[in-house]
Amino acid sequence: MKPSRRDFLRSSIMLPGSAAFAAQRRAVRSLRVAVVGAGAFGGWTALHLRRAGANVTLLDAWGPGNSRASSGGETRVIRTIYGPTRQYVEMAARSLTLWREWDRAAGEPFYRRTGVLWMTGADDSYVRQSLPFLRDLRLEYEEIEPAAAARRWPQIAFDGVAKVCFEHEAGYLAARHACDAVARELVRIGGVYRQAAVAAVRGDGGHPDVRLGDGTSLQADRFVFACGPWLGRLFPDVIGAHVRPTRQEVFYLGAPAGDDRFVDPRMPVWVDIGERFIYGIPGNLHRGFKVADDTRGPDFDPTDGDRNPSPDLEREMRAFVSRRFPALQDAPLLGAEVCQYENSPDGHFIIDRHPSMPDVWIAGGGSGHGFKMGPALGERLARQVREDASPDPLFALARLGGTQGRRLP
Repeated sequence: MKPSRRDFLRSSIMLPGSAAFAAQRRAVRSLRVAVVGAGAFGGWTALHLRRAGANVTLLDAWGPGNSRASSGGETRVIRTIYGPTRQYVEMAARSLTLWREWDRAAGEPFYRRTGVLWMTGADDSYVRQSLPFLRDLRLEYEEIEPAAAARRWPQIAFDGVAKVCFEHEAGYLAARHACDAVARELVRIGGVYRQAAVAAVRGDGGHPDVRLGDGTSLQADRFVFACGPWLGRLFPDVIGAHVRPTRQEVFYLGAPAGDDRFVDPRMPVWVDIGERFIYGIPGNLHRGFKVADDTRGPDFDPTDGDRNPSPDLEREMRAFVSRRFPALQDAPLLGAEVCQYENSPDGHFIIDRHPSMPDVWIAGGGSGHGFKMGPALGERLARQVREDASPDPLFALARLGGTQGRRLP
């Protein structure tokens, strides 16, 4: 029998060892959850659900961390500076803790602590507004005069930089490798992984009928759809254009032979906030010096879109690198990737129940900054799915009725 969601609400007053607590654990163990999408949001949600005792099936159309996914690619930045939004600072801090726990327990580390060097013009409000939250959470940072920063990192030209902040606990994460490892851990502890595509979700005020590409029906008590840029296709009435995939390009440049100034520990992850929001990762996994522009690109088809990089954007990135990192002025292009963001109108995540199918949860709108949050977001969403909890208003679908707030970089 499908467990009543209201049973979980009583858990706030239950104590371990009590009969009510034991009954709740039995209810969770009988709960069947299907999670669609094995990227950062879906994979971690599935893993947290399984760790809590639920019967979990994780599905992905092309595999965890595949090249079409928003969670694909080699690396992602992890940082806790997040402008004026305290919820994100707290979530990023929690994710840092969970990434470290993974590295200690699994023996397969994915978090690399390099620090993040923030370089801004006179307007440093995005960085400055986060600093009280970092202090409250005891996250180490230092504000540095540009001249002192130039002595510390002489391979960087600080021309035009007015403010510098170094975030010690930040760094980068191995992206697609982590997605694959999370799915493998799910299977190791008793979950199920299937490579399968969802063709349609039907339902009108009741339990959904989820059809796979082979015509079969996916059976579960509750469903989590964390399928990134494809959410709008599966839920055109509820999501539709509220999740907009955009084409994003990443370039890898080669440093001179034997030159270790552009790999960690001598080079941190860096962010340059000027006319644009440009960031880079130092020599990640020996692939090269990664540089990317966070500016939202044109609309993009994540399934069949052309993933060849554009010469115009390469020239723009080379011009920036030549100015900020002069020793890389003539660096060869070692590789490039075309990925996509899946943007919500205001840049905030979407974590909510489907308004007419209460057994369906939707998680998406990563908007280019979601990967790092996977462990904490999955922990939060797994609890909401188990307990039928209300969503955070910041992430609720209701906010999207005409909202066009400030986008988060």
